[in-house]
Amino acid sequence: MAIAKAERLMNLALCLLGTRRPLSKRELRQSIEAYLEAGSDDSFNRMFERDKDDLRELGLVIETVESLEGEVGYLARRDSNRLPPITLDAEEAAALGLAAKVWQQARLAGAASGALQKLRAAGLPEDVDPYEAHSALEPRIPVHEAAFEPLMLACRDRRPVVFDYRKANAAQPEPRHVEPWALECWRGHWYLAGFDRDRGAERVFRLSRITGRVRSRGARFSAPVPDVVTVRETVASWAGETADRSALIRLRTGAGYPLRAKATAVRELGDGWDELEIPYGHGLDAWLVEFGPDVVVLEPAELRADVVDRLRAVAKG
Repeated sequence: MAIAKAERLMNLALCLLGTRRPLSKRELRQSIEAYLEAGSDDSFNRMFERDKDDLRELGLVIETVESLEGEVGYLARRDSNRLPPITLDAEEAAALGLAAKVWQQARLAGAASGALQKLRAAGLPEDVDPYEAHSALEPRIPVHEAAFEPLMLACRDRRPVVFDYRKANAAQPEPRHVEPWALECWRGHWYLAGFDRDRGAERVFRLSRITGRVRSRGARFSAPVPDVVTVRETVASWAGETADRSALIRLRTGAGYPLRAKATAVRELGDGWDELEIPYGHGLDAWLVEFGPDVVVLEPAELRADVVDRLRAVAKG
């Protein structure tokens, strides 16, 4: 959500919560600077109706009241918008505390800190660490990709996006028009699942391959969002996690540690090379290309041919 809109919604919510009587559109327009700058009455009316719907979608109970003079007013009564008392047992508090500690990036650090303060206010003793039982894990979800935040907001707000995406076997990125569904971290990398409008099908995108800026589009989703989005399962199948075959490769000594972690057998060949047997599944060729000259595929022949084709495509670019 843009900062200007978030500030406008906050001001509207404060006005509706702070009044003791219903406020008309005219009074609200005079009280909120963004509405004064809206221009025509039609522009203000459209903006106000959207903001009112957004606040209701966020959970604010807004009442519409008609006065004796026939003028419509709005207010949000505090007793209708007050949360019930929060009670947490030790396990629930630990789970929420652990989740709050996961996030490191600055934009979410404030929200995580606020969540921990609310845990304390809910009755968690000051001398109890909510993630003490899990302190050995020290969980972290690092986010280095600039595309993460705009995509996270687009997933939440159900807004289509456009970005340039470079596939593993392509030298140049190409634009993708996507209806974003969900973001998920798997094996240290972030992935976006969504509906690719250009291809008319579900696709999963690795955020590190998104180049340039993520642009939002105002149109609505054209495809239904599935109840369950299986990001990890899709990526795992591409990476050969569910494979029932094996590939034989040569790997330069001291390189390709992710491949070594997957290997079912490793044999030293000497002269700076090792021989590895790794699971073979859909998408393994694209992954092997990322290791460049440190990997040589020995067998099967079709995997070797796929890797060579991808390398030639990159070289031509």
